[in-house]
Amino acid sequence: MSAAAPAVITPDPLPDTTGPRRVLVSSVSSDSHTWNLVFLQLLIEEYGHTVINIGACVPDDLLVAECRRHRPDMVVISSVNGHGYLDGRRLIARLRAEPDLAGLPVVIGGKLGTRGAEDGGHTRALIEAGFDAVFEDSTGIGEFRRYLAAPGTRALRGAGSAVPAL
Repeated sequence: MSAAAPAVITPDPLPDTTGPRRVLVSSVSSDSHTWNLVFLQLLIEEYGHTVINIGACVPDDLLVAECRRHRPDMVVISSVNGHGYLDGRRLIARLRAEPDLAGLPVVIGGKLGTRGAEDGGHTRALIEAGFDAVFEDSTGIGEFRRYLAAPGTRALRGAGSAVPAL
């Protein structure tokens, strides 16, 4: 019995963009996983964007400094260890407290609680805390792909665009 070939999803070009954007990718401060960051980097690069991958276990102050140094168009935070909800709330509060970074589009995704899908949805609380979009691991990567490809994705269109409602 032969196995079926895996489906290959080829990203469509981003509509309404003004060219490649700079996307900073990081984990939360307590997460030492790196495979997820490499995966996200490759995925975002497939969409034609430049990725600055600052790695795992990034302290909040270092992430703030890297945002100032690189001036990304969007920040993508990934969590595999299940502390995305707790660390993410603290991180987004820190970013939103900085006047020069308060409007920076920031999204978070992955395993946001230690119980996974059993934790219930963290989406509303993280949006209310200041994230522009939240991608729980139970929904898979498809929602994030759609976000990257959506014409309304503010960070990938440029300033002044509407924030997507998720």
